[in-house]
Amino acid sequence: MDDTFDAVLIGAGHNALACAVHLSARGWKVAVFESAPAPGGAVRTGDYTLPGFRHDWAAMNLSLFAGSAFFKAHGAALMARGLELVPVSHPFASAFPDGRWLGVSTDIAATQARIAGFSPTDSATWARLAAAFPSDAAHIFGLLGAPMKKRALARILWRLWRERGVAGAQDLGRFLLQSPRAWLEETFESPHLRATLGAWGMHLDYAPDVAGGALFPYLEGMAGQAFGMVLARGGAGAVTTAMVAEIESRGGRVECGAPVVRILHGGGVANGVELADGRRITAGKAVIAGVAPGALVRLTAGTGAARFDAAMTGFQHAPGTMMIHLAMDALPPWAAGPDLHRFAYVHLAPSLDQMARTYAQAKAGLLPDEPVIVVGQPTVADPSRAPAGQHVLWVQVRMVPGTILGDAAGQIAARDWTQAADPMADRALDILEHYAPGARGHILGRRVVSPAELEADNPNLVGGDQICGSHHLSQHFLYRPARGHTDGSTPIRNLHLTGAAVWPGAGTGAGSGYLLARKLAGN
Repeated sequence: MDDTFDAVLIGAGHNALACAVHLSARGWKVAVFESAPAPGGAVRTGDYTLPGFRHDWAAMNLSLFAGSAFFKAHGAALMARGLELVPVSHPFASAFPDGRWLGVSTDIAATQARIAGFSPTDSATWARLAAAFPSDAAHIFGLLGAPMKKRALARILWRLWRERGVAGAQDLGRFLLQSPRAWLEETFESPHLRATLGAWGMHLDYAPDVAGGALFPYLEGMAGQAFGMVLARGGAGAVTTAMVAEIESRGGRVECGAPVVRILHGGGVANGVELADGRRITAGKAVIAGVAPGALVRLTAGTGAARFDAAMTGFQHAPGTMMIHLAMDALPPWAAGPDLHRFAYVHLAPSLDQMARTYAQAKAGLLPDEPVIVVGQPTVADPSRAPAGQHVLWVQVRMVPGTILGDAAGQIAARDWTQAADPMADRALDILEHYAPGARGHILGRRVVSPAELEADNPNLVGGDQICGSHHLSQHFLYRPARGHTDGSTPIRNLHLTGAAVWPGAGTGAGSGYLLARKLAGN
């Protein structure tokens, strides 16, 4: 063996880095090996269009990171390494084909006034939900932040029962099983408000009619109202830079351009990794794989446990995402008005029916005729990302198929992303142009990143799936990534899985990495 560490981590995504930060802070000697030229996975920033225009490669919204237990424990150290968070008081809005818009701001009076323009009844409902959110959030975030074990669930349910009784516990259970459409239609009467919130479900593979998805439109709406959004100054990659610096300051190693080709194990115990250049690295306490579940089976050549290996190889991924990075000389001239320039996100998803159709088309392998568009305007809150007076747009196209079988609009003949990427990007920009006439005239530079390129850059994003696995109920809570393994454990002793495929799942909250590190370090 060439080197020996307490823990060897495969992949430098934010969960693996968070795990390494905590373990190194507890005295472990750690090494992180990343196949890509730079760390961060989906959480990194670069000049992808023109010099001086800083684009977030995939993740932009860092609200979950800023509110995480990991950041509470290590935020001060990361801030000392140069991380600076930027609060956003106008987190998200939706624009509609009828020229209207609806947005959520931390000023509840402003949000209520906008909602009242669509439905006074919904405005009153919103105020009621916002008032109840602190109490509801304690139970929901307690669930989402806890180890997904029967004992932890029992404690949470006991607290809920004591506070709200049997009926309250049953109501929460029903809510957790509802689809976005079911909850939105029984709660609000305005189709515009339903669409504004329903768009958030599409971020986590929850189309309007998928059971279990009501939680996410609710949480994003209420959290946006209560806390706004958080960005990192200079780009989301600042989080990665700070975590790498913290690891290295404690004697750890983060090595990029160093693919791991094999996890070494014998007698049912993992003891190291082999790199593509032939080096063998010893792990005295833990090998931690920040990889997609299917890759874990390949790296181990099978764990020897048939049920576990079948669960890993059968792990279901969500449809893909296309990214379009734009350097702009001005923000989009929104037809709905310049007030939209204040918002970090503008969703172009006009109805629940359109979202459901888009999702069904992508799942069927078709390029959607009207994909959901998320327009990120980070320079509204962080002008450091572009030259003075100019802007970057972070455009997500949700959903698109990883493997193209056809085109729902019958216009794009290509079945390979190398040929389909540009015409599909043009379709997305046509939608932007409809909502912001003249937007194309402000584009200085453009970079299209297809689902195939996202996966080539980061193999965890299978088919361009940015959340590393569907969050449908059969693959969530006690089943993420498989029954009995929500803590990242595997049948091979000292081998652990981390990342978005492990409970509590996707997002920038670093939940799986931090929970695993606490389990391994004992605190």
